[in-house]
This record gives sequence, C-alpha cells and structure tokens, in this order.
Amino acid sequence: MSKSVPAFLQDESDDRETDTASESSYQLSRHKKSPSSLTNLSSSSGMTSLSSVSGSVMSVYSGDFGNLEVKGNIQFAVDYVESLKELHVFVAQCKDLAAADIKRQRSDPYVKTYLLPDKGKMGKKKTLVAKKTLNPVFNEILRYKIEKQILKTQKLNLSVWHRDTFKRNSFLGEVELDLETWDWDNKQNKQLKWYPLKQKTAPVALEAENRGEMKLALQYVPEPIPGKKLPTTGEVHIWVKECFDLPLLRGSHLNSFVKCTILPDTSRKSRQKTRAVGKTNNPVFNHTMVYDGFRPEDLMEACVELTVWDHYKLTNQFLGGLRIGFGTGKSYGTEVDWMDSTLEEVALWEKMVNSPNTWIEATLPLRMLLIAKISK
Repeated sequence: MSKSVPAFLQDESDDRETDTASESSYQLSRHKKSPSSLTNLSSSSGMTSLSSVSGSVMSVYSGDFGNLEVKGNIQFAVDYVESLKELHVFVAQCKDLAAADIKRQRSDPYVKTYLLPDKGKMGKKKTLVAKKTLNPVFNEILRYKIEKQILKTQKLNLSVWHRDTFKRNSFLGEVELDLETWDWDNKQNKQLKWYPLKQKTAPVALEAENRGEMKLALQYVPEPIPGKKLPTTGEVHIWVKECFDLPLLRGSHLNSFVKCTILPDTSRKSRQKTRAVGKTNNPVFNHTMVYDGFRPEDLMEACVELTVWDHYKLTNQFLGGLRIGFGTGKSYGTEVDWMDSTLEEVALWEKMVNSPNTWIEATLPLRMLLIAKISK
C-alpha cells in the first residue's frame, strides 16, 4: 500500500481543479478558543498555519445554493457563426435580481455559462462582475469553439451569481436551453430575449445514473503509534482499494484519481489524493490516507469526503463520491449540507467507530455531491 501525500491545489477562484503534491503528514490541531476540537488541519511540523473551520468557512460550503431568493430576469441571445465554427452567447443584462446585501439592497452579480454535460473548466465562460446593482448591464459575448453537430447534443446553462469580497459565490438563478431542439435557422432565435431566472434544479438524471462503486476499508486507531506524543487522540485510516464501472465521459478514455477531505475542514492543505490510474474504468489504487488528532467526540462531528475525478489536460471532471459519517445534518452544533451520508455510508462509519483497531471493508455506490469550496 502506498502512503498518501496531501494535495496542494492551485487557486480555485476560477474553479480549477489542477493538483500538485508535496510530501508531509497531517494532524488535527486545536485552537483553545474554539468550541470544537476538529478545527484545523495543520502540518505536523507546526510550521504551516491553515485556516480554521468557522462559520465563514461553513457558509462557503452551504452558501452557494439556496440561501438567497431567486427572482428577476436575464436578457441574452445565442447564435452559431458558421464561418468561425463558434457559438456566441451575447449576455446583455439582468433586472430585478435578489439582493445578497439585504441591508444595502444590492448584489455584485456576474453570469456564468456552461455547455453541458461538460461542466469542466473548458466548458465554462463567465462575464465580469458588476458591482453594487440589482440591474447589471454586461453586454459581453461569450464564445465557444465547437462543431455544430456536437453543439446539437449539448445544453446551454446560464447562471447568475453574486460574488462577495471574499470571492464566495451565491446563486441568484439560472436558465437552461436544450440546443438539440433549438431552431438555428429561425432569425427570431438570434434576437435578444428576456428569460425568467429559475431555481437550480436537482440533478435527478445524474443522481440516477450509475456512477460506479468504490471498494474501501476504514480503521479507527484510538491509541497513538508508540513514540508519538498525543495520548488523548487517535487516527482514522482510509484505505482506498479500487473502483468499479466508473462512467466514461470521454469515450473509452479515463485517467482517474481519488481525493479525500475530512470535513468540516475545507482548507486546501487538508486534502490528500491517490495517484492517477489511466486507461481503465476499474482502477486499482491500493492507497492509504491517515488523519490523526481525532478524539472520540470528533467522530460524531466529522465526515470523510471521498471524490473520484477524471484528469484530462488542465481540468478534472467529477465522476462521483462518498460522504462517510453519521449523517446527522449537523457538525459541532452547526447545520451543514455535507453531513448527508446515506444509510450504507453511515453503516460503515458506525462499524469503524464500534470496532477500533480493525479494518472495516465495504463496497459503496458513488453518488453525485455538491463539492465544498476550498478555503484559503
């Protein structure tokens, strides 16, 4: 079995998921003023100070969707330029948006577009941010270099977001066009039109779709390894063995790897990952990840998030994931979206907690997850 190294991710303010790795071990350290013990993942050398899990970090995760009212309209037009083989999306303006800053009745909105099902960086475009307005004017053309035949298999998703001073995004509404049924010859379809913004729809089709399975084993070691200095804390060992029947998003090509985060910490240095395994949708990783500094009470509040990704060029495409914990909906007294473990995931965590110093193995179905933003 190989030992994990933490993943030092690049700045993800543009949603980039590119990874590099640097070797170190991590422990769960504590701030005396914090009510919880699982507050921070820091370098075992004590040289690196990482962000603590506070209410603001929680809001980065749960504040993206559903916290603001969806209202207002967006005006845009689409056209395919045959000579350039480009889709042009002309984003004109929005009106009567929800106010992210309720006191001052204003937002800092921008528009983001995707060609679905490719929701990676290559398929994403966005406008500039308009400051302090509920009626932003953009007048920007977002361009996609794409063959028309391929375009007819896509959906165009336009979503409006508020970006605050900490670069956190809040969802303000979306519109989706099915380009398969779009009449490209109708001149009226090339004119600017107003569309009402809608709530984000649950990805039912993606949830129902088979995302494959992961075979893994967990072990809780309450006593430290001899020679270590933390007698009151233990370790959680995560052994990622292999995956089965991963979805093929790029024909027969796949280059998959697994990331691990111990929520509620979303700091970039808390993440660990496996190596990438190519040319198969049944990759064998045989890789262990170790997190220490766990007190027994932390096991009630923490959640192991494992996500599987397909690495392609400069982007990583999400394939599926697991959240293994007690699924209580709360962490250290705060309601959180990510404490949503399924019955099978809860059963694995319970067996691990109740059987210390023993590997507990399971094969679990991967599912769609709303991934936590990485905090600084």
